[in-house]
Amino acid sequence: MTAISPSISIGRRSVSPGLIAAAVVIPTFMEVLDTTIANVALRYIAGGLSAPFTDSEWVITSYLAANAIVLPISGWLAVRLGRRNYFLLSIGMFTLASAWCGMATSLPMLIAARVLQGLAGGGLQPSSQSILLDAFPREKQGSAMTIFGIAALLAPVFGPTLGGYITDNYGWRWIFYLNVPVGLFALAMCSAVVSDPAYLKEEQGRMRREGRAFDTLGLCLLSTAMICWEVILSKGQEWDWLGDPFWRIQGLLVVFVASLGGLIYRELRIANPLINFRTLLDRNFRSCCIIIFCAYAVLYANTVSLPALLQSLFGYDATMSGLVLSPAGIFAVVMLLIIGRLLGRGVDARYMMAAGLVTLAAGNYWMSLLNLQVSPAHIIWPRVVLIAGLSMLFAPLNVAAFLYIPKELRGAAVGLLALLRNEGGSVGTSMAQTIHERREQFHTLRLGEHLDRVSPMVQEALRRGQGFFLRHTGDPAGSTKMAVQKLAQVREEQASSLAYFDVFWTCAVLAVVLVGLVLLMRRSVAEKGAHVAAE
Repeated sequence: MTAISPSISIGRRSVSPGLIAAAVVIPTFMEVLDTTIANVALRYIAGGLSAPFTDSEWVITSYLAANAIVLPISGWLAVRLGRRNYFLLSIGMFTLASAWCGMATSLPMLIAARVLQGLAGGGLQPSSQSILLDAFPREKQGSAMTIFGIAALLAPVFGPTLGGYITDNYGWRWIFYLNVPVGLFALAMCSAVVSDPAYLKEEQGRMRREGRAFDTLGLCLLSTAMICWEVILSKGQEWDWLGDPFWRIQGLLVVFVASLGGLIYRELRIANPLINFRTLLDRNFRSCCIIIFCAYAVLYANTVSLPALLQSLFGYDATMSGLVLSPAGIFAVVMLLIIGRLLGRGVDARYMMAAGLVTLAAGNYWMSLLNLQVSPAHIIWPRVVLIAGLSMLFAPLNVAAFLYIPKELRGAAVGLLALLRNEGGSVGTSMAQTIHERREQFHTLRLGEHLDRVSPMVQEALRRGQGFFLRHTGDPAGSTKMAVQKLAQVREEQASSLAYFDVFWTCAVLAVVLVGLVLLMRRSVAEKGAHVAAE
């Protein structure tokens, strides 16, 4: 029987959990924000650095790949270096790398800075989550995860909007310079209030006494697997996935599978694993890993697709798109606070997770029913429902995931969950791009089947279009050509919109399917004085 003690050791001083939460949530928000804030600025970055647009995508890929390498080993690094030392080092290096990104004079220099930024940022999410779990007593775990959810959930929601506004009004370099004052402030705050708990100091001392060797082979296998995975997701659609005639995707996939298989085999056989896959033996944690991976895939697929839909087909600029998307963030904060209170009162996290997934599906399905004639209000409310569903899911999931994990394995579990959360976002982005491009081709062909010149409706549309352009140009031949072009443009717009709505529909189906995983979980209630026995 393994019990988790409700009492938490704060360390060298008694610091208010609320003050610790306020300090550690800042670098978490900053790091998660950087996974999406640069997406809308890629064209500006490519133009400013005189680089091809396709090459500018490495600005995103390099950051995600570096981030993915560090996330799962952050627990090991926190024990080896001391969690406080590692957390402060990560904040400092992330801030320095952000300044370097803003000063980049070439694309290779920017990519190198983004790699350093990703390596440093990989330790921020899991470290801050572990600090929150240790700072709050057991009955307040829901409140701790609510605070963490405000950063981890709202950052990708506001990222594209904030990035677009800054790029439009101040230039793309300021999306990186923004991190410098925030990072310095976070470094000062965390240095003052964060300390290592007693159990972590004991584990650190034990590791040093035993002289545990660093798993160099495991790190090499992990790095290879993650780099291949991120390149596959980033370039898959551009290189036609498994249809790639140059076998780039096929080759990367083989290397990825071999590296991942070798990594799992090695980590399960050594006494001091870099990544502790044994945490997946707990069915609550295993189910939560799958759910968070897919939920963030849904979030990022929607977050990528909706602004693209608004800007390409509705004619909104980045600022207007932000005004449409931003109200959802306000409702998300309110919902997170309500869920935190419910968790503190002993409501089973599984019920809220199921309700969140159903609400998430409802929001996506509502979006799939839209058309190109809707007003901004018709877009705001489905987005509110979608983000409210994620808010209902996030904090309960993080409570249920770690409820049965012994505290000495918590760091490894937090790092693995953070990795799957981020990789879910990468998969969602790639999934949205692939579905949209392929379904757009499908709808273009299907709509074209009904645009036969002998059709009376097509003839009537061309006649009216020709009359309209003739009145404005006085050119009979040119007006006929413009009428045909306008009809083709309408077909392309409708095909593109239907493809975006197919993305939303796919997300709705995926969210509904995830409800089944909640049924496999054990009772997940954080109660004061309770002892959780591992099965």
